[in-house]
Amino acid sequence: MNKLLYIAHTEADGTISDNSLEALAAAVKIKQDLKLSLSVGVIGSGAVEAANSISNCGADDFYTVSGAAFTVSRYATDAAAVEAMVKKTEPDIVLGFGTVRFMRSVPGAAFRCGGRIDTHISGISTEDELLVKRWYYRQRMEATLKREQRPWFLLLDKGVFEPFQGEKAEENADGLDIEVSDDMQDTAVSGLEMPEGGSQTIKPDAELLFVAGAGWTKKQADGQPDLKEAENIILQTLERSKASLGSSKSLVDLNAEGEQVLKFMSHLNQVGQTGATPRHDKGLATCCHGEEPHVVGWRFIKERRAVNTDANCGWAQGKTDVLYIADAFAVMRKLNELLAT
Repeated sequence: MNKLLYIAHTEADGTISDNSLEALAAAVKIKQDLKLSLSVGVIGSGAVEAANSISNCGADDFYTVSGAAFTVSRYATDAAAVEAMVKKTEPDIVLGFGTVRFMRSVPGAAFRCGGRIDTHISGISTEDELLVKRWYYRQRMEATLKREQRPWFLLLDKGVFEPFQGEKAEENADGLDIEVSDDMQDTAVSGLEMPEGGSQTIKPDAELLFVAGAGWTKKQADGQPDLKEAENIILQTLERSKASLGSSKSLVDLNAEGEQVLKFMSHLNQVGQTGATPRHDKGLATCCHGEEPHVVGWRFIKERRAVNTDANCGWAQGKTDVLYIADAFAVMRKLNELLAT
């Protein structure tokens, strides 16, 4: 194993996101520990300036693919760009961050290049050889993987490394010319469709993950459920804290059981054994039991807190840093007041 290719795409403002810079930090570590040569490939609008911003990463060469056709996320053009970079550098390892854009296009590029791909990488070991880790959530186990097939494509999850601190400099990046046919541009972004309720509730880059459990739909102190107030409190919290919204499985399953549900909640918000495993600096669980299926989705949250009226709930059993024994409605009303000031 001699060569490593780091790939990234630019954001709407022409920069490389902190998430992608985490993958660059991983690439630098692999390069140093295994004594590999490092190439960098950047795709998208402002790719040259973005490549210049990380020119102190120790890469041997830089490649860019830019132009109107590569500004937007599109399978055909993104897969062609990654394929061209791989054929140019002939790497053993191709490493990037698992953005929606790359999760859609890089597997196709791996197939075209005769390689193999592993996604949702949650750890990397470089002691004697390259080993990667990923969780199999349904089985609740972590696997350590290695492959003989080359090139080996790896897409990392958030929170594995600290973002690389780049310094801008003038670097002579080589621009790759890729022929873009008309049929490659048949797919175009026509607009954005928001979930019911008018707000985006899933925010992977948010500092805080706010998780709601089924207790929000149950009878309150007055003996009656109050979904309208629950919705108002949760939406206020999301708006004022800029948090991302998660849900327990029991809450999103209520719809199938004919129970009242929060209208802006869907299975896309589900966190846990059969849901997503987000990576945020802080997490606050409310009206959740804290059992293992839920906690599986929290394993990469750095600071965990929970609110529950039951002192013996699952969160109290060593699964959270701080447990508040209180009514979630009252706590979140007060928190929203403080956030408003």
